[in-house]
Amino acid sequence: MRPKTDIVAVASSGGHWQQLLLATQTLRLTRSVLYVTTKPELLAQAGIENGRTVLDCNRDTLGKMVKSIFQCLSIILVHRPAVVISTGAAPGIICLAAGRLIGAHTIWIDSFANVEKLSMSGKIARYVANTWLTQWEHLSTARGPTYAGELL
Repeated sequence: MRPKTDIVAVASSGGHWQQLLLATQTLRLTRSVLYVTTKPELLAQAGIENGRTVLDCNRDTLGKMVKSIFQCLSIILVHRPAVVISTGAAPGIICLAAGRLIGAHTIWIDSFANVEKLSMSGKIARYVANTWLTQWEHLSTARGPTYAGELL
């Protein structure tokens, strides 16, 4: 029998991953968190044993995206988390969409690097995230996303 997974936390490498670790560091103390990223060495570097990797993809790599969709969907369906959280990019959106399908609460935090406008994934997140956040106050609007502070 697999252990209960409360939260699936998803991010691509680089700044997305660093911000996800910041956003979830205290959650790991009281909740079961499964981390999903695009490079296995990121899990090892962070000392994370409960993690999975998926293929990185974007709108220009359709073949990779199809494979990543199946990987992400499988993770969400097997672990059935109560919450899915992501800081980006494409695999995060895919996991959020899969999370919505199973009734999980989904949280998107747009990358701190997106100063002038929301990322492409951040714009799509409007449609799949229950909680849609930006880290820049001037990007917050009445229709969303919401500004609740910065991670960095």
